[in-house]
Amino acid sequence: MNVIQEPAYAKLNLSLDVLSRRPDGYHDMEMIFQLISMKDDLELHIHKSPGVRLSTAARFLPMDDSNIACRCARRFFEEAKLADWGVDIQLTKRLPVCAGMGGGSADGAAVLRALNRYFGGPFSVQQLLDLGAEIGADIPFCLIGGTALARGKGEKMEALPRPEGCAFVVVKPSFSVSTPELFQKLDRSSVKLHPDTRGMVDALEMGSLRELGRRLYNVFEEVLTRGKDTVDEIKSRLLDAGALGAAMTGTGSAVFGLFQDDGSAETACEALSRQWTMCHVARPMDEMMQINNKT
Repeated sequence: MNVIQEPAYAKLNLSLDVLSRRPDGYHDMEMIFQLISMKDDLELHIHKSPGVRLSTAARFLPMDDSNIACRCARRFFEEAKLADWGVDIQLTKRLPVCAGMGGGSADGAAVLRALNRYFGGPFSVQQLLDLGAEIGADIPFCLIGGTALARGKGEKMEALPRPEGCAFVVVKPSFSVSTPELFQKLDRSSVKLHPDTRGMVDALEMGSLRELGRRLYNVFEEVLTRGKDTVDEIKSRLLDAGALGAAMTGTGSAVFGLFQDDGSAETACEALSRQWTMCHVARPMDEMMQINNKT
C-alpha cells in the first residue's frame, strides 16, 4: 500500500458572467477564477485491490459515489484501465460546503491529480481536464489552479497573471443558496449589469489591485433573493474595513473582499468574525498544473 498526501485548494470567482443558455441545458460562462490558500487535505491509500472508499470526520458529507472525490477515483481507474487497483481516501474537510468555493470539485481534482502522478501520468494534462469536466464544471480549474479566464462551462481556460501582494477575506454566512434556482432565475431575467471581464484582465496584466478590486462582480448577485440582505451587508462591512472591492463567489453564499496587504486583511477578518464565525484570510495561489489549452 502506498500513501499520498494531496491538498485541495478552494477557488474564488473574481468575476462571473453568464452569457447564454446552451442547447444541452448548460450555460456559456465567462469567469475569472483565482485559486486561494484555503484548503481541504486528502490522504490517498492506493492498493492493489479493487474498490474506492472514503472516510471523513465531516459526517454531513456523503461517503459513497455521490461524493465527487469517489466518482473521480472510479472514473480514473476505469479510463486508465486499472481495474485491479483501488484507493482509500481520508478527507480532512476544512472548506465550507455550499459556499461557491468549489470545495467538492477541489477534492475531486486532488484525487485525479494525485492518481495521475502516482501512476506515471497515463493522462496528459488535457486528457485529465477533459476527464474532470465530465464529472464537474469546476474540476478543470481546480486541477490547474492559479489565475485563469474561463469560458464555456468553465473548461476553456487561459492563464492570467496572479494578483501580487494581496489577500482575501472570505466570509461564509450560515445560509446556503440553490444553484439550479439561481440559474432558473437568471434565465427568466433580463440582466442589467455584467462584469467588466476585459477590464479585469487588463488590471491583472497591469498588476493594478485597485482597478481589479473596483471590477469585482458576480452576475448572480442580481437575481439573489434568499440571503441577499446578508450578502450586501457583508460586502458593505468588507468595504468599510478597507477592501478594494467585494463580491459573492460562484452561486454563493460565501462573500470575499480584496485587500492590498495581509495586515489590513487580518484586521478586517478579526472585526467581521465577531458577527460571522466562518471568516478567513486567504492568499492567491500559483498554478498546480500548467494550462495547455489556451483558447
